[in-house]
Amino acid sequence: MNTFASGLVRLCLAMLLASTLPGPVVADAGQEGGNALARCFAPVEFHGFAEIRAGSRLQDDPVQKDISAMEARLQAELFTYAQWADFKYKGDAWLDGVTDQGEYDTREAWLFSRPSGFLDLKVGRQVLTWGTGDLVFLNDLFPKDWQSYFIGRDKEYLKAPSDAAKISLFADPANIDVVYTPKFDPDRYITGEYVSCWDTGRKGYIGRDDRVASDEPDRWFRDDELAVRVYKNIGNYELALYGYRGFWKKPAGESPSGEAIFPKLHAYGFSARGQAGPGIGNVEVAYYQSREDESGDNERIDNSEMRYLVGYAQDLAKDFNGSLQFYIEQMLDYGSYRESLSDGPARDRARMVVTLQLTRLAMNQNLELSLSSYWSPSDRDCYLRPVVRYKYSDQITLETGANIFSGKYRHTFFGRFEDNTNAYVSVRYGF
Repeated sequence: MNTFASGLVRLCLAMLLASTLPGPVVADAGQEGGNALARCFAPVEFHGFAEIRAGSRLQDDPVQKDISAMEARLQAELFTYAQWADFKYKGDAWLDGVTDQGEYDTREAWLFSRPSGFLDLKVGRQVLTWGTGDLVFLNDLFPKDWQSYFIGRDKEYLKAPSDAAKISLFADPANIDVVYTPKFDPDRYITGEYVSCWDTGRKGYIGRDDRVASDEPDRWFRDDELAVRVYKNIGNYELALYGYRGFWKKPAGESPSGEAIFPKLHAYGFSARGQAGPGIGNVEVAYYQSREDESGDNERIDNSEMRYLVGYAQDLAKDFNGSLQFYIEQMLDYGSYRESLSDGPARDRARMVVTLQLTRLAMNQNLELSLSSYWSPSDRDCYLRPVVRYKYSDQITLETGANIFSGKYRHTFFGRFEDNTNAYVSVRYGF
């Protein structure tokens, strides 16, 4: 059975279960057996939506279709609980006009239990996040889906799911989160399937007919990941320490045969977030230790890096808020990198990005106007994502927006996506 058919079967079974599972009943001592399942579990909560989304490129892209998005999507979400655990499933099935096929993705399928007052356990497919950045991620090394974000899918799809076990411990000195992923979950990185980009190594564009070939670590319990966060609230401030052992989340090197690879990565970091004047300030630092190129002289593997973030968010008026951030990626062992570089333009020692996020609510909060903007003074490129969302009724939401890329050079982070500038519209019916 193909992926789409399998997904539809799961969705249909989920809907059938939601509509037929009886609610809990009080067991009658004289009633034979009773309904054991109903006695154990609460009634299943069923939610979801149906959505049509369409987008078009605003610039000519010779390696992509003119449409940037064309999909009919169905999402189903089920939740129930027993005395000892909570259970949740969320899955998406959609017909995709870009790939010309049906698609399916399990977004969540987990069990959550609290065996004691100081211990939480969550196992299964789940969306994980931590850190202080507003759409900027340093110590959050859980998978992201920038491909979905850049074609205008809802912001929830930027964070891709992980197949993991999360243990949370609560104590007076500090709280600890430990996340173990038994098989590496990479970012859903740019492959050329939906979004094209300039490839400096190939000196050409990657697109639908010339996608990125990669060698992802995929051995269970050997190519695994471990992430740890230790955090504590002191007054109005949350302080946190982070650690990660795994792999670069998107391709950070190239094999001799030309395949994109994911070298080993260790990361360590710190963050602080809390009241600063009338708003909320945050600081975050991360050290990325490139385990397979610690000297920085292997041109096929990314160097170690330091990453820094300073941000501030504030309500600017009633139903109007904004956040401003300054982000730096600093390459370490830069001299060794320059000496090892054999071809192509050299990266800057430090890449700087300024982000501005604005959100305005109007018409009794039924209309939302938002802007996510990224500008790099070092790369001389930028990315803008304006969105207008209108809640027409309790069930129907209308949305339109754009993804605008611009850059002076085609090899910089946002400049290489310039041909993907697009606009989109969507209609969603929630149930």
